[in-house]
Amino acid sequence: MTLHAAVHLHPRLAVGPVRRRTFGSFVEHMARCVYTGIFEPDHPSADAHGLRTDVLELVRELGVSSVRYPGGNFVSGYRWEDGVGPREERPVRRDLAWHSTETNAFGLDEFMTWADAADVEPMYAVNLGTRGTQEALDVLEYANGAVGTDLADHRALNGHAEPYDIRMWCLGNEMDGPWQLGHVPARDYAVLAAETARAMRRADPDLELVACGSSHAAMPTFGAWEQAVLEAGYDAIDMLSAHVYYREEDGDQASYLASADDMDSYIDAVVATSDHVRALQGADKRIMISFDEWNVAASRGDAGTEPSGEDWPVAPRFAESTYSAQDAVVVGSLLISLLRHTDRVASASQAQLVNVLAPIRTEVGGAAWRQSIFHPFALTSRHARGQVLVTGVDSPAVENRRFGESAALYSVATWDEETGQLAVFAVNRSGADALELDVDLAAFGDAAAGEPTGFELVEAVLLHEDDPHRTNSARRPDRVVPHPLEEVALEAADGDDAPASSRLTATLPPISWAMIRLQKTR
Repeated sequence: MTLHAAVHLHPRLAVGPVRRRTFGSFVEHMARCVYTGIFEPDHPSADAHGLRTDVLELVRELGVSSVRYPGGNFVSGYRWEDGVGPREERPVRRDLAWHSTETNAFGLDEFMTWADAADVEPMYAVNLGTRGTQEALDVLEYANGAVGTDLADHRALNGHAEPYDIRMWCLGNEMDGPWQLGHVPARDYAVLAAETARAMRRADPDLELVACGSSHAAMPTFGAWEQAVLEAGYDAIDMLSAHVYYREEDGDQASYLASADDMDSYIDAVVATSDHVRALQGADKRIMISFDEWNVAASRGDAGTEPSGEDWPVAPRFAESTYSAQDAVVVGSLLISLLRHTDRVASASQAQLVNVLAPIRTEVGGAAWRQSIFHPFALTSRHARGQVLVTGVDSPAVENRRFGESAALYSVATWDEETGQLAVFAVNRSGADALELDVDLAAFGDAAAGEPTGFELVEAVLLHEDDPHRTNSARRPDRVVPHPLEEVALEAADGDDAPASSRLTATLPPISWAMIRLQKTR
């Protein structure tokens, strides 16, 4: 059976700009993300700083724009000063978040060296779990202060005379969670975050500050937590964080494929709460969302077990999801959701970058390779440009346990008027049926001037496998990769071929993600 769906676009109907920060990632001192992930001094590819250059090449290819660091749960027990200065003098400590030993061989200076090499914007999280306002001011001075004060001079002595000029700062991590070191009730965190934000702004009024929202929408305090945080610090913060992870539960493939419906609802709920507080306070600005942890967690194929008991290992192997083609399709749909909400999602960070729930995997002393979820992220980051268009979709529904019904087609389009590039991103969320996609392009011509719609097809790629559980590995890194989308065509209103084209058609097989790129010719 083949389903039929239509997409309606107009170049003047935009949600908002494509934000490069949508394509951020996350590096935490957790498992093997840092040690033997991005940092492995003994690796054959390591540079003079101990950074794995094979991983750096993949990060650049992935198109990552910003990276949140150093946590995550880890940051709530972290002393940032442990990770700076001569490496042989740095203390070794227990990390209570992940029951591991932290050598502190990699810290803020190493991260900034790595960020520069990877060409990514840093996003730094401060410890509001076991520490507080003074620690935040100290690390801010170390990172951004001009030489002439104590901590800025220490940075210079450590080989970094110029300020790092970090703009984005997270005020703690998941402080609503009982698992978090220093967890406090909403009102206590709200006051601490607001006062820390105001203090940091005295040092630099142009910082972009992110307060903790709920760890996920299923938290019993969801909504009330956001409201308390915003009521205490609406004037002092710029963004509120959101976190979510999805996996296939109990073999419910249909609900998993429709995960973006939940992300849509989550974003809408945070926006509604934020705008409610805005109205109560008569504020001019709008609070934006930093979706600074999001991803899928593979339902099968996780490597390693989180440590516990008397053993406190260094960089233990756990939470290393091996991702399937199906997982990649869901990741593609979540990126579509983030783009569809570009008017309120100002930043996002896929968690994490290497090894831990990651698009990139490594072996100690060995290879680095792309997981299946690497591909929709890289292609969306590369080709989403200009404005995110309001994407009207007429689609048949597919049934699932969680949502009842979800649209089979989930889609978004971006339009760059300056270059004339139109990119359509589409997911067929049906587990059984192919989907015929029909995109109306007539609005891109100028009927009054007698100008037909002229596009040419530049690229059309498909991510789909007949076995949706197929994965990549170190030995077979290219089992799941994008392929040319063959069933795609441009048609003119009069039936002639492009470039006088007003209709794009494509057929997407079940459980597939596609990117179609067109170039305006007139």
